[in-house]
Amino acid sequence: MNPADDEVLHVAAGLHQLMGDYTLYLHILRSFRQRYRGAAAEAGAALAAGERDRALVIVHTLKGAAGMIGAQQVARLAGALEAAGGDAPLAPLAQALERLLEETGALLAAETPREVPPAPARPAPGARALVRQLARLLDEGDGAAIDVLEQSATALAAGLGVAVFEQVTAAAHQFDFETALARLRAGAP
Repeated sequence: MNPADDEVLHVAAGLHQLMGDYTLYLHILRSFRQRYRGAAAEAGAALAAGERDRALVIVHTLKGAAGMIGAQQVARLAGALEAAGGDAPLAPLAQALERLLEETGALLAAETPREVPPAPARPAPGARALVRQLARLLDEGDGAAIDVLEQSATALAAGLGVAVFEQVTAAAHQFDFETALARLRAGAP
C-alpha cells in the first residue's frame, strides 16, 4: 500500500489531477464538500431500503470524486465497498469521509478568498476539441466521458467556465448523460 493511501487528504495528488491549478482545486474541494457531505448516509439508506444499485452508484461516484481530490483513503474504502457489492461495513467509509470533510473544511478556512478570473469568452483550440469529444461521448452515453472530465479538468474548466464544468461533471458522475450534455451545450461558448 502506498503511504499516501492512509492520508486523509493528499493535496499534491489532487493538484496533480488538475495539472497544478490550486484555485480550481480549492473550488472543487468546496463542491466536493457540498455534494458528498451525506454520501455515506445516502448509501446506507439506499442499502437499508434494498436499493443496492443506487447505493453502489453513490459509492462509485464518491470513489471517483475522492480520487480526483487526492482523498486516497476514502477512494480506497469506497472501492472496497463497491467491490463487495455493498456487502461490507459502511462505518469505516463514513468515518473516513467525516475526517476528510473536517480536513477539507480546515484547509478551505485557512485560505484567504481569492478572486477567480472570469472564464475566457472562447475556449482555446484544444479545449474546443475536448468539448466536442465530450459532447459526442455524452450523446452516446459512453462512460469514457467521465474519464475525459477527470483527465482534462483544467482545460475544460478554463474553456467552459468553472460553474458549467461543475454542472456537467456533477450530472455525468450521476450517469445522467442527457442532463450533462444539455448543460454542456447550454454553457459552451
